[in-house]
Amino acid sequence: MRRELKEYADVVLLLENPGEKIDFARLFGRSGPVHIEIGSGKGTFLVAQARAQPEVNFLGIEWARKFYRHAVDRIGRWDLSNVRLLRTEAATFLRDSVPPESVDCFHVYFPDPWPKKRHHKRRFLQSENLEVLLGRLKPGGEIRIATDHADYFAQIRAVTSAYGARLEEIGFERPAGARAGEITGTNYERKYVRQSRPIYTAAFRKQA
Repeated sequence: MRRELKEYADVVLLLENPGEKIDFARLFGRSGPVHIEIGSGKGTFLVAQARAQPEVNFLGIEWARKFYRHAVDRIGRWDLSNVRLLRTEAATFLRDSVPPESVDCFHVYFPDPWPKKRHHKRRFLQSENLEVLLGRLKPGGEIRIATDHADYFAQIRAVTSAYGARLEEIGFERPAGARAGEITGTNYERKYVRQSRPIYTAAFRKQA
């Protein structure tokens, strides 16, 4: 029998005034580092990382309603006070609602690769969105990326290389939920590992 998913009001972030800049200290009831995961899926990364780093404030963004509901339920059951989840289109939200230089780290794990050439313009990691990420990162803030799609990874490499003066490439830090033989520990990675797909990672630090 399928368990009923609950919606926990203290987990959900509702944008009452879209376009108004978020006050993260007010949202979480405290000051602290802010990490944003773009494409949270069912919340596997958020739960593990928020438990491992209780001092960090985590915001997850997920558009797919069925994944979003699973993530809210999972986070709520763990009673994690340092996580909020938002169902919205990430690029617009980051551009309009996240204050400049307010984020310590962006996590982008297994974004939709939009494999057909005519759909490549829909990929999240392209110049326009990378410019927004850089603007929202604090100096010294990081972007951590993982994908199973070789062509998308090549595009990511090409896009980020154009920001060489502003982005320093650094080593990829494995999240707390990654098990032996895993890189990120997300549900998508576990699925792809079973299919013997290679996983590509990259990480960058914003130059001060």
